[in-house]
Amino acid sequence: MNRIIAAIVFLVLFPIFLMVALAIFIEDGSPIFFKQKRVGINYIFFNIYKFRSMKKNTPNIATHLLENPASYLLRIGGVLRKLSLDELPNLINIIKGEMVFVGPRPALYNQDDLMALRVAAGVDKLKPGITGWAQVNGRDEISIEAKVALEKEYLERKSVWFDLVIVVRTFTSVIFSKGVAH
Repeated sequence: MNRIIAAIVFLVLFPIFLMVALAIFIEDGSPIFFKQKRVGINYIFFNIYKFRSMKKNTPNIATHLLENPASYLLRIGGVLRKLSLDELPNLINIIKGEMVFVGPRPALYNQDDLMALRVAAGVDKLKPGITGWAQVNGRDEISIEAKVALEKEYLERKSVWFDLVIVVRTFTSVIFSKGVAH
C-alpha cells in the first residue's frame, strides 16, 4: 500500500519536483539529487535519495559534524530543509520498497551508536520511514537514547491509526519548523 500511495503522491507532486530540481540546477548545477548510504530494515544498507541542499564540495558526513554547516548550504537548501522538501525524493525509496511513510528515520551507515541501541530495542526490525514518532517528538533536539525509546514505543503501538496521527503531526511540525536544528 505504501508503494502505491507513494507513486500517486510522486505523480501529484511532480511539478514541485521539477521546480525544485530547476532551482538547484540554476544555483549549483548538477547533480540534483543527493544519494547517501543508509541503514534499512534488518541492518540492510540502501541508498537514500534527497534533493541536494548543500554545495557540491560538502563532506559526506552528518550536518551536525560539519565545522560551519551554514557555509555549505545552498540558498535554496535552507528553504528545502525548513519545509522538509529535500525529503521528497524519499518517495523513490518507498516506491522501491526500501522505506515506508512512517517508521524510524534511516540511520547513516556510520551511526554505529544509534544502530546498537536500535538493535537492542528491536527497532532494527522496522522498515525506515520518511517520518516517525521520534520526528514529531523532538527530531534533531533529542538524544539518540530518547529517539530510540520513542521508536520502541512506536514499535509497540504500531497501527494504521497511530500512523495517521504521526502523519498529521508531521505536517504541523513541518509548517512550524518544529525540532529542526539545521
